[in-house]
Amino acid sequence: MAVDMDIAHRDHLLAALHGVLGAAVFALCLVAEIFVFAFRRHAVMYLVPAAAMLLFCRFWRRAAEKEIGLVDFACLKPPRRLRIPVAALLEHFRLIGCFDDGSVEFMTKVIEASGMGNETYFPPSLHYIPPAATHAAAVQEAHMLFFPTLDDLFARTRVPPSAVGALVVNCSGFCPAPSLAAIIANKYRMRPDVKTFNLSGMGCAAGVVGMDVARGLLRTHAAMAYAVVVSAEIVTVGWYSGREHGKLLLNCYFRTGCSAALVTATSNVRGGAAAPIRYRLASLKRTNQTANDRSYRSGYRDEDGEGVTGFTLGQGVGRMVSELLRAHLVTLSLSILPWREQLRYVAAALLASARRRRRDKLAGGAVPLPDFRTAADHFCLPSSGRPMIWRLGQGLGLGEREMEAALMTFHRFGNQSAASLWYQLAYLEAKGRVRAGDTVWQLGVGSGLKANSLVWERVADAGDDAGERALQGPWMDCIHKYPVTET
Repeated sequence: MAVDMDIAHRDHLLAALHGVLGAAVFALCLVAEIFVFAFRRHAVMYLVPAAAMLLFCRFWRRAAEKEIGLVDFACLKPPRRLRIPVAALLEHFRLIGCFDDGSVEFMTKVIEASGMGNETYFPPSLHYIPPAATHAAAVQEAHMLFFPTLDDLFARTRVPPSAVGALVVNCSGFCPAPSLAAIIANKYRMRPDVKTFNLSGMGCAAGVVGMDVARGLLRTHAAMAYAVVVSAEIVTVGWYSGREHGKLLLNCYFRTGCSAALVTATSNVRGGAAAPIRYRLASLKRTNQTANDRSYRSGYRDEDGEGVTGFTLGQGVGRMVSELLRAHLVTLSLSILPWREQLRYVAAALLASARRRRRDKLAGGAVPLPDFRTAADHFCLPSSGRPMIWRLGQGLGLGEREMEAALMTFHRFGNQSAASLWYQLAYLEAKGRVRAGDTVWQLGVGSGLKANSLVWERVADAGDDAGERALQGPWMDCIHKYPVTET
């Protein structure tokens, strides 16, 4: 408590000092403007004090922002008894009795074309015939996901749960009372002033939203040392037992998985007790098109004609995602593309525009794209099946190696919603590809629609190597088998 009071006192003094310094700079610029006016200097001189003040404000704002670091992360590897091979899954669909032949045939085609392997996992409730998609089973699944993942995270970082100042949990389809965040806080006996947040209904982009919440809390509360962001999807309540093809896709793609990340503001933790960070948060951008009705209705949860609840992908969702990504990439590219690539892209865009004006309008022409491989060394993409991953990757100008983490994660674990991005990072680390100074771009697309991105920069090695990471993570018994050639 005394340490927290000292930190608060220090922050109060620093805030007062910043205020005095800002007022002094403003007064100095005002005096300079009066001097220029009084001695009738050249008109350009009027801009010098104003420009100096703007530059000072920009520098001051950047200096005041706290750097956010990722201490470590953990991903769940479910027990082997929950494995659901493709052939067993298709037989399961036929035996449970709620699907007609047309529904089974549709799901069979989707799964066989998706690139999913035979090592994905279902929660215990969905292994029953018929599936036990109850509230109690969903709570049991939450326990099975959260507790082993967080145990692994706290053991890796050696940061006790009592040191966590904020807990952010995102799960789109399940929002019980008490909340999922309360379940975790109760299990680990977290401190009474821990700030808990429970995010739902945000889809595969929710992990970035949770990280944004954690970043804001760490920057606002100087006494807060660490925040934990947990991402999972409770597949039990997402199960659809009806016959509408648009709602059957979640049965085909989504599988069990969970991730947890421990983040900190480096200036908030001082002394020898500070845990070293593995990554620095270089950029966080969020874009949404919820004001657009077509975008808003592109993915929604409702009841079918027989009263069975399921999640529907609306018509034209691919076109809406393309429009969303174009808007998102414009914003993101300004902060992550090197200036040489920005200049090259502007020149290419102007040249293409001039060529289109000279030609017949019907002739069209290819729209140039920035080379995003100059902005990031590694890519974690939405795990929405092989066709969608390829389409998105090619739209970004990526090659097969850049898409490998997403393709292999879907093959091994399926779609785990927002947690998939962390399984992909675990794959890259297990392969030993992420070196000090490398940047990793995590891109999530969720309902609404929304597109969110995290860009991490790997800092100096924290004493571990690729072999150790491969033995610790969810890829520990299979990384040597990947990449597979037939997905």
